[in-house]
This record gives sequence, C-alpha cells and structure tokens, in this order.
Amino acid sequence: MDHFTYKNGALHAEDVPVSEIARSVGTPVYIYSAATLERHFKLFQEALGWTDHLICFAIKSNSNLAVLKLLGDLGAGMDVVSGGEYRRAKAAGVPGERIVFSGVGKTREEIALVLDGGIRQFNVESEPELLAISEIAAAKGLKAPIALRVNPDVDAKTHEKIATGKSENKFGIPIAKAQAVYAMAATLPGIEVMGIDVHIGSQLTDLEPFEAAFNKVAELTRALRADGHDIRRLDLGGGLGIPYQRDNNAPPLPIEYGEVIRRAVGDLGCEIEIEPGRLISGNAGILVSEVIYLKEGEGRNFLILDAAMNDLVRPSMYGAHHDIIPVVEAQAGVEQAPFDVVGPVCETGDTFAKARNLPPVGAGDLVAFRSAGAYGAVMASEYNSRPLIPEVLVRGDHFAVIRQRPSFEEMLSRDSIPEWL
Repeated sequence: MDHFTYKNGALHAEDVPVSEIARSVGTPVYIYSAATLERHFKLFQEALGWTDHLICFAIKSNSNLAVLKLLGDLGAGMDVVSGGEYRRAKAAGVPGERIVFSGVGKTREEIALVLDGGIRQFNVESEPELLAISEIAAAKGLKAPIALRVNPDVDAKTHEKIATGKSENKFGIPIAKAQAVYAMAATLPGIEVMGIDVHIGSQLTDLEPFEAAFNKVAELTRALRADGHDIRRLDLGGGLGIPYQRDNNAPPLPIEYGEVIRRAVGDLGCEIEIEPGRLISGNAGILVSEVIYLKEGEGRNFLILDAAMNDLVRPSMYGAHHDIIPVVEAQAGVEQAPFDVVGPVCETGDTFAKARNLPPVGAGDLVAFRSAGAYGAVMASEYNSRPLIPEVLVRGDHFAVIRQRPSFEEMLSRDSIPEWL
C-alpha cells in the first residue's frame, strides 16, 4: 500500500497534486510520502511485537536526512555501510546505540570514527576486520560490540547482483568456520561478542530462504552457547521484497516474515534486529518525469523523457521493472499502445521499459515511476553532466523540498583547473 492515488483524475501524493509539485520544483523529481514511510515502519514493529527488537532502517536504500529523521523519530535504528552513512544517521539525530555498522570493507578510519561516536555493534565480515577492530578499540581502552556475519550458503532466489548469502558471494564468514572465528574473537582484548548476523539478499519474494537461513542461525546459536559464548542478539538482516508490478502476486507481508522469525529463533530468548530498507522506502516514493518527445522508429515508438538512467539506474543495471503511469488519469477503456520508454542520455542502456503498453501521452505530459523510493536517488549520478534531481517529502496537504537541484554553476565549481593548464 502507498499514498499515491488518483483523485478527480489527477495523481496525488497524499493530498498534494503531483502536478503542483512538478510545477513548483521542476522535473525530474523524486517525491516521498511521509504517511507511507510511517506505515511501513510500523508494520515491522507490529510483526516483531512479540519480542525485544530493533528495526534498523537500511540507509543504503534511501539516505535523505529528512527520511532518516522521520524514521528515527519513530524509534528506528539505522544500518550503515560506510562512514558517510554513519555521519548521516548521526546528523538525523539517531544515537550511536541505535546504529549498526555493516559492510565488507570497513576502513580503519571508519572504525575509529564510529568507536568515538558510539555504535550499537559492528557486523564483522572477516577475520582481518575482526583483528583491526580489536586493535583500534583496545588502543582507545574500549571493547567493540560485535556480531559475526555468517554466510549460510542459502540461495535467496533473487537477482544475482543482490544475492548475498551463497558461498560464492563476498559477504560474511562461512558458517562452517563460525565456531572457530568466535573462539578467536573471545580471546581478543578489544572485542565483546554480542551476537550473530546474517543477511542473504535483497528483494526476496519467498519466505523459504529466510526460514532456511534462520534455522541455521538457531543451530549455530545453540552451538556457540555450548562453547561458552553469551549470544544474546540476533541480527537477521533485511531483504523482504516489494510488489514492483501491481498486477503480480504480492510478496509476503511483514507479519508473515515475523512469524518465520518466531518459528526459527523465537525460543532462544535473543533480542532480534532486522534491517529492512526497500520495504519501508520503496513504495513510499515515485519519480516524476516530463515527456520531451514521441518518436516514431522502425517498427517501434519511443517515449523520450527528461529523466534518464543517471536519475534511476535500476532498469539499466538490474533489468528492473517500475510501473509507469500518467499523472493525468487515463479514461476508462482507453486504447493503449506499446512504447519503448527512454531517457536522453547517450547510451542504449538508457531505457526504462521496452514495448510497455501505455495510455496516450504526449510531449509536455507528466508520467510517474512507481516504487522508486528505494535505490533511486541514492544511486543517482551526474553522468552526461546532468545535475542530481531534487527530492520532495509530502505530509498531508503540504510538501517540502528536502534536497535541492544543484545549479550548473554549483556542479561545475567542484572541478578545478590546475595553474599549469
């Protein structure tokens, strides 16, 4: 569910006409719904209401400070994968004790940064990282709270570029080695073992891989406790998918996901952490673009937009689907026609959809890409010297620009020409 609906034939973000935002801010533009963000976060809270838990929003899905502040004020923790994301979480007012630091390539500078600023735990991905954290923490007279990320060798049945829990992936410590690495961790002066971490991938639409991974985590928990480790926290990652195509079967609901967690690990008495990103922010955002031209090609017609792959790279990178709808509602029964929906970037890969059936639209009309709130703005670039596009947050009948579109002068000013040129 989201809060982008037609009212009197015009697409609205909550109670604000999308066309009004486009006129005020320009296109392309990302628009987020505060009500949708809040609702999706609360669904996870309800799903884990049976146990002590923390919902850590995966900042990599949407890192705008206003979005982080909104979720942080609801009690969300944050899952960060870089020093920059850690700084964003802190800037949004989220305390260190609600921030989890994940990622395979934590630098020594980043480790020191979060130890100084406060951290709930490091999700450790390798033995060398574990040794580095211990050394840096011990030098500061600290013990770093850690969970080892284990790789359970479970096929998440998702796109190969967002699968993270198979033995061939770069993430985590093979679960068969986990007891040995925990034994090593227990001897290190700068380490406090808190729990276990697992994350098998993103955009999962089947609960079976989750259950398989969580059952392995439960088995490992019992084995580690038998070895004398105080395992009191389980970080079960994120990855629950969203319905990018409205006419397809919907993925499982958070309440069903919560029941899988209860069945697998609910008897262990551990605090549960999860790290959803896409399911909270994905359907809470749309990308709005203006049609520049309709172009007739050889055997196909092109809808050329002012948005491009640098603004929304998911279709080009993953072959991802986003529903595309007109901002002015099509009349019932109107005949649709197939279009290749493309942007102006000089790449054949700058294609959002091929042979997509759409109602009549023409130059100057507005279209919206649904489910664009996750991995949209955060993955954008200035390729072809196109400025990053603005982001807008709506609540009720008002909206605010939460990231301005930079001017060309601002963009160019970041470069410098050496004197010898």
